[in-house]
Amino acid sequence: MRFILILILVSIYSCKTEPNLQSKPNVEAEPRDLSEAFKEYWYNGEAELTSYDLEYFRYGEKRTGKAMMIFVTEDFLRQQQVKANSKSEATVSVMKLNSTKKFNTGIYPYSIMESTFLPLTKREPLLKASSSIQEWCGQTYAQLNRRVMFELKTHSYFEGEADAEFERPITFTENELWLSLRIDPRKMKLGEQKILPSLSFLQLNHKKFKAYKAIIEQSEGDYIVTSLTYAALGRILNVYQSKSFPYSIEKWEELDISSNDTLVSRAIKNKTLRTKYWEKNSNKYLHLRDSLNL
Repeated sequence: MRFILILILVSIYSCKTEPNLQSKPNVEAEPRDLSEAFKEYWYNGEAELTSYDLEYFRYGEKRTGKAMMIFVTEDFLRQQQVKANSKSEATVSVMKLNSTKKFNTGIYPYSIMESTFLPLTKREPLLKASSSIQEWCGQTYAQLNRRVMFELKTHSYFEGEADAEFERPITFTENELWLSLRIDPRKMKLGEQKILPSLSFLQLNHKKFKAYKAIIEQSEGDYIVTSLTYAALGRILNVYQSKSFPYSIEKWEELDISSNDTLVSRAIKNKTLRTKYWEKNSNKYLHLRDSLNL
């Protein structure tokens, strides 16, 4: 009888506490020491839009196109994991990156977009990331949410990849690497570690959604160069940044070393514009696309 009573009490206690675990902030994380320059630049209510000239290998051939990176800070609802309409006790300040790649493969176009949300108050892992790929054969979508673990949902038109939901241990991710580099590249954790590759890379190459052993290295010359190498995937990412704040991303390279010939996809910065783009959806603002050479 006593044993049964203990089981009931344990069950009740577990049911009461589990929801709190999922919504609880990472209280053990260290605060981020954001510089005054960072706060002045990123908390002025504007987004930073940068266009890039893109060379991207797909199906073994080089394609030309355009890439965009849109960085902005916003208030984010930790539990619902969506942008908040207003700041409150339930919100957390995040830096968001929306990145896009657009290019043509023969007669049909490709469009790739990833969104990543990284907390700014504390040194926490990303809260959310998503990736969508559209082309004339079909579309794929992947979403990661950080709660007790990484919760992933994937959808695809490919056989064997149609719809899936699963969990993975929380690790550093390639998606949040871009945001960490914009905060302060010199505080990047270097060396060998387990890293979840970018969601779009995993989708495009039909790889398993899991963390892979990787090495992060950094050097300084004309740029701060951060290199991410996955030996098992035959993938290297090189990110070139300006050496002073705001540590703009000047170019990047994605190397495919898994075949006989190394294929180098790259993007080189074209133009940057800082503006509240969400307020400029009227046709009278079409000329701003010229400011980005789009």
